Amino acid sequence: MTSAQHGRIRVGIGGWIYAPWRKNFYPDGLAQRRELEYASRQLSVIEINSTWYGAQKPATYAKWRSETPEGFVFSLKAPRYATEAMRLAGVGKLVTDFVSGGLAELGDRLGPILWQFPPSRRFERDDFAALLDLLPRELEGRPLRHVLEVRHTSFLCAGYLELARAHRLPSVFTDSTEYPSFADLTGDFVYARLMRSHAGIPAGYADDALDGWAGRAHKWAAGGDPDDLPHVGIKASFDRQNGNPRDVYIYFISAAKERNPAAALALSQRLRE
Repeated sequence: MTSAQHGRIRVGIGGWIYAPWRKNFYPDGLAQRRELEYASRQLSVIEINSTWYGAQKPATYAKWRSETPEGFVFSLKAPRYATEAMRLAGVGKLVTDFVSGGLAELGDRLGPILWQFPPSRRFERDDFAALLDLLPRELEGRPLRHVLEVRHTSFLCAGYLELARAHRLPSVFTDSTEYPSFADLTGDFVYARLMRSHAGIPAGYADDALDGWAGRAHKWAAGGDPDDLPHVGIKASFDRQNGNPRDVYIYFISAAKERNPAAALALSQRLRE
């Protein structure tokens, strides 16, 4: 959904190839080669994990674009050989090779690029700042969106928030007991990865939990900052963005993966209502 008072809210899942989804998401008899075509018409965004293992060929990106409808977007995980490098300041060529290696073939299907850092990566301000300076802000005249997912508790500090805000780069809100979970706004859009689906619930999440996420999504999109999510700093410290509509990306990831499409569809229905 989107309006003059709200940014665009997109809800999706991670990937589209998963055998259990052929029993509870994809229609019986649907050919595997048509699964992206189908999934992209049920959901508004998909997070791609394969690019984390390595960049794809330009022809692959072009194929993904051709199989998806107008208005749909992909988010891509940046390659791990960049985010797991010993020195982030030295990955400039890796960043350039990935971004310039065919992503332009996605055209308007290209959504945020997710830079996911391993749990072993501690916050070292100078080295981390060097990477943020390397991230290109456009590709062939099209603005690029980058988002940071940090997984070490040393990032739960004012120094990291100040650095991310200086670059206007969002931090992933990860609803997880395994990784740091904080909802401090640091950029111009919101990116949430929800990791608590339950196999015993057909929709993955209970009704009240989905209602809660619908309310938070609307608040984020309207420029607000939900009161019931954990924050590292004082919410008012990023007033420049508060009150302005912002785009929101919500993904149901991991946990009871077989239920994630149902959770995404259930949340999308609530947002439409």
